[in-house]
Amino acid sequence: MATMNVSVPDTMRAWVQSRIDSGRYASVSDYVRDLIRKDQTTTDPGQWLAALDATIARGLADGEAGRVTEAETVFDRLSTKYAAMRAQP
Repeated sequence: MATMNVSVPDTMRAWVQSRIDSGRYASVSDYVRDLIRKDQTTTDPGQWLAALDATIARGLADGEAGRVTEAETVFDRLSTKYAAMRAQP
């Protein structure tokens, strides 16, 4: 693996450190690698759009796009489910 030295202002260094301290990243290198990966996927909009199109096509093929359930129906089903779970010994 290659090594790179990068200079950043103190405010950027503090930001990166805060991301590491939050537990989202293990190290500065981990953070920079993630930024590069994200840049690689957004640099080629054709690739991003192709992935989006494929996801939409899968959803349409599965019939998920046409299935809409009212929130009240969902909550009623959940209430019934959890009431049944509470009733079990």
